[in-house]
Amino acid sequence: MAIASFMVPLGTPAPGFTLPSIDGETVSLTDFDGTPALLVVFLSNHCPYVRRIEHGIGKVTAEYRDKGLATVAICSNDVERYPDDGAEHLREQAKRAGFAFPYLVDASQDVAKAYRAACTPDFFLYDADRRLAYRGQFDAARPGNDAPVDGSSLRAAIDRVLAGEPVPEPHTPSLGCGIKWKPGNEPA
Repeated sequence: MAIASFMVPLGTPAPGFTLPSIDGETVSLTDFDGTPALLVVFLSNHCPYVRRIEHGIGKVTAEYRDKGLATVAICSNDVERYPDDGAEHLREQAKRAGFAFPYLVDASQDVAKAYRAACTPDFFLYDADRRLAYRGQFDAARPGNDAPVDGSSLRAAIDRVLAGEPVPEPHTPSLGCGIKWKPGNEPA
């Protein structure tokens, strides 16, 4: 069953994090200080909604990197019940999809809770002050439809944030597989 993003209020500050990457490094929110825009995206390897757009995510984030967009992906799924989302498989996904950004593992699921992430993919775009400027879909592509994977919704938001402009509502929620919470760890 598909789950929509929670649509966290715009202007919400980016919660801090320090997490291990799939490459064995430790990455923190403060590592992105000084960048004009930060995209935090909750992903997984097994979800068909992510699989449908993963190459597009790699392409769009690479295009905007030199324009000032920093990107970080986080996988918060329970890898005991969903082993395809373990670090080894996330490394395969990053290579397959052309991800040139840190991909982090949130084993405790605390970061997903702090961001109020609901699904994979779930996109959170922050301005230079790390205030939430956009949360919503990448584009209209979904498993089973023929919509182009072009990142049109996210691109429009990034363009505005990089120009120092607000991203006007409405934002279409992202839709995807629900975060796979560890038993008893579901957010209240």
